[in-house]
Amino acid sequence: MTVDEAYRACERITRSRALNFYYGIRLLPNDKRRAMCAIYAFARRVDDIGDGDLPRDEKLRLLGEARASIALNGGPPPHDPVIFALRDVHERFALPLDAFGDLIDGVEADVRETVYETFDELERYCRQVAGSIGRLSLAIFGARDRAAATPLADDLGVALQLTNILRDVLEDRERGRVYLPREDFARFGCEPDPTTAPAGRLVQVIGFEAARAREWFDHGLTLLPLLDARSGACVSAMSGIYLRILERIERSPGEVLRGRISLPPWEKAWVAAGSIATAAGRAAGGRAEVAAR
Repeated sequence: MTVDEAYRACERITRSRALNFYYGIRLLPNDKRRAMCAIYAFARRVDDIGDGDLPRDEKLRLLGEARASIALNGGPPPHDPVIFALRDVHERFALPLDAFGDLIDGVEADVRETVYETFDELERYCRQVAGSIGRLSLAIFGARDRAAATPLADDLGVALQLTNILRDVLEDRERGRVYLPREDFARFGCEPDPTTAPAGRLVQVIGFEAARAREWFDHGLTLLPLLDARSGACVSAMSGIYLRILERIERSPGEVLRGRISLPPWEKAWVAAGSIATAAGRAAGGRAEVAAR
């Protein structure tokens, strides 16, 4: 197996499984696109372990193996195409390897069906499973001010994960997971079970959390001016799809109680196209500003 074959395997996984993120990833230049596909393929593997049907102890064992595999140290090329590709990505972009550990920590919490009493606890989980991907992605994108960009990438991950939690609130409950903080259920006099709580009060909880997710987006998206045009377009496309999902939840919080909210492919493509145009305009504006100095 060559490194190009390893990357192609990761790209196949991403095209078939990254139903939202691939709309952004494909806007990147080839080297960054391949790197992002390798990161996604590993994250998908970890998520699939957590969401699968294996016994808890077997899931934890497999997550332990995944944790051991991301040392990405030297030695002969691994037979696993995802790890082979990730090793090359690390050599090129100096990935923050602790972010992979954070991701696995979060999925282990899923396997243990962790309950979140407070939003601070939920925020920590969101940073583990999604902020970690933001930090890894930033290593691929680069930034004008890395110190300023890193916490923003992490915060944007929190926004995306909060939206994902709201969209999947019933589906997650069927898996034995309730992510929304118990303190927020109590705030609205609602029992912490989306399948049995009074619909009117549960809608209030969903609306409250949607407003919270909006605040995280507003802050996290200040990352965009720190990125180059194509990286910014990628982030804008991925975020834009989730923002449109969040907008639907904001307009009608009860919709998530009737089924999973998703966007049709044409709308996702429209968001991606708009992201390219916005990024191009931002880049042109920056060049004009430099020329005027």
